[in-house]
Amino acid sequence: MSYTVKQLSDLAGVSIRTLHYYDEIGLLGPDSVGANGYRYYGDGSVLRLQQILFYRELGLELSQIKDIVARADFDVQSALESHRKSLQGRVERLNRLIATVDDTILHLKGKKAMSKKQLFEAFSDEEQAKYAAEAEQMYDPATVRASQKKWKSYTPADKQRIADEGNAAYEAIVAAIPLGPGSPQAQAGVERWRKHMDYFWTPNLEQLVGLTELYNSDPRFKANFDRIDPRLAEFMREAVKIYVGKK
Repeated sequence: MSYTVKQLSDLAGVSIRTLHYYDEIGLLGPDSVGANGYRYYGDGSVLRLQQILFYRELGLELSQIKDIVARADFDVQSALESHRKSLQGRVERLNRLIATVDDTILHLKGKKAMSKKQLFEAFSDEEQAKYAAEAEQMYDPATVRASQKKWKSYTPADKQRIADEGNAAYEAIVAAIPLGPGSPQAQAGVERWRKHMDYFWTPNLEQLVGLTELYNSDPRFKANFDRIDPRLAEFMREAVKIYVGKK
């Protein structure tokens, strides 16, 4: 079966302009062009568009997606199995976030007591390792593999210590919010956070800023920060910009 640009646009829920752009950059072109100038897409292109949208959902850049789907060894079924695993992980993380948000609401209403540690459960060692690996995908897959290998080398005691240090870094930044992002306390908190990232990977200065942009633009990251303090994600972004500007 063949689809016009309009039909594929309606089917996939993307704009005609987006499909034209994908064609321009060589990511997804039509299977044929009719004498009337209409572009026609076959079933293979429909599946390719699905893959593109899955990878976009997972946060990859279009240039990265183009490299992936153009590989000679690219296999749609294997890709779908990988997508399912990644999406299932997101579902599990979101469910944990929802549970923590619900508990925090009850805590604020005086109906349930929560410790400081419980408030920061979404920043657990396991979660931070996953988030770090996910963020690294935007830069270098080899770094992701190295990070995962590094994380697996830690003992349970190491992981608990890393989790505690991570929670302490975020608590320090939260405490510095009233003092401003450029305050010595806030900058010290950012430095603790930066050093904490070394347990997973070592981002450069540009990537540090990129991480804080993710904290504000990615709903999962934003939910983590908002449940502690709605100002935290933006505060970290401003504090990190100041930190990087001094380097």
